[in-house]
Amino acid sequence: MKNMVLFCFLSIFIAEIGSAQILPERDRASMRDEILADRFNNLLPKLMDDTNIDMWLVISREYNEDPVIRTMLPATWLNARRRTILVFYRNKTENTIEKLAVARYDVGENIQSAWDKEKQPDQWQRLVEIIQERNPEKIAVNYSKYFGIADGLVHTDFQELKEALPQNFESKLVSAEPLAIAWIETRTEKEMELYNTLVKVTHDIIDEAFSSKVITPGKTTTDDVVWWMRQKVTDMGLETWFHPTIDVQRSERKLKSHIESFSKAKKDDVIQPGDLIHCDFGITYITLNTDCQQHGYILKKGETGVPGFLAEAFETGNRVQDIFTNNFKTGITGNEILLKSLAEGKAEGLRPSIYTHPLGTYGHSSGTTLGMWDSQEGVPVNGDYPLHPNTVYAIELNNTTYVKEWDKDVRIMLEEAGFWGPKGFRYVNGRQEKIKPVNTF
Repeated sequence: MKNMVLFCFLSIFIAEIGSAQILPERDRASMRDEILADRFNNLLPKLMDDTNIDMWLVISREYNEDPVIRTMLPATWLNARRRTILVFYRNKTENTIEKLAVARYDVGENIQSAWDKEKQPDQWQRLVEIIQERNPEKIAVNYSKYFGIADGLVHTDFQELKEALPQNFESKLVSAEPLAIAWIETRTEKEMELYNTLVKVTHDIIDEAFSSKVITPGKTTTDDVVWWMRQKVTDMGLETWFHPTIDVQRSERKLKSHIESFSKAKKDDVIQPGDLIHCDFGITYITLNTDCQQHGYILKKGETGVPGFLAEAFETGNRVQDIFTNNFKTGITGNEILLKSLAEGKAEGLRPSIYTHPLGTYGHSSGTTLGMWDSQEGVPVNGDYPLHPNTVYAIELNNTTYVKEWDKDVRIMLEEAGFWGPKGFRYVNGRQEKIKPVNTF
């Protein structure tokens, strides 16, 4: 009950995050640890049952952390300590989940130390004892050829593990890939309460960046806005997980190629009246990440709103989003959704490109990949991974449309966090449906 009251209090407090302040570090830590306890006690047993894995080993050394273990450490552990070995054992018959650490310390309040070095000096042998006592059907460890986040077990630890295991247990070693991906991609109700607000904060920062508070046409450069965003995030006590970008489309400039658009070497432009500006921006807060692309228009003197031809072009981007997310269905692969959506968009006369990725504890996370900007025919292996419920995606795509008033193509590039759950698809905190007018006069 105490934890529930705390979480409700923090949820109310954090709802003011866009207009007030970010939670203090101590309260952030409490929320992080409460979310983690919920994941360990309620989510992990289900995931282990779903993937038919009864023992999961997560092994890491200090400053060389497995990406999975990073998502399991309590708020007061900024890194693993020495060699940290986590053992999760699921007894489905008795409906229990053991969370043990073959380490000198308890790993927070959720994972109990199961190694007394004075009684058993050899850490690997203590791990073997724990395995022998439970005699699991499978021993899953984090290696994966195609999913990098699930490939965190380093060569040295893998070799030492195999050397320590008796032969009858070594034969039980399997890849934890399906379980590791499920752990990384699956969001809980508590996390989604936080996510709703986190995306709103992202939108609020973009709204301020795309305003006369930040932009003075003829003076402010795109790089000025980028660094304003970086500083704003820092001042709010947050972090960015990638360097933001701001770019410009204007009437007298030919549309850039995809390769140039996705290049990190962005040209530093002076923003002018009549520019269509675009951002790519995301923040990190209490283990979650956002990823957002939106558009603004710098009003010319005498203009009262965004020109109709640009507003119409923007609507084509929303239409591609609708086509795409309407095709989401649990069990369908990313490649199937991608190809169906592209075909439907082209049948309507659109020129879409879709490159959506899982989003959550990592920005470019593990899970269902739905296209890449340079792989519009489908993505081998990662694109064949099926859609699962309770997952979040950066709905990232664009549509190119010819604008006769500029006598050129314009590319509408959009990205918003979207949640796929038992009730279908929803944007985590809405989406941009109109270009933001920036009035500087």
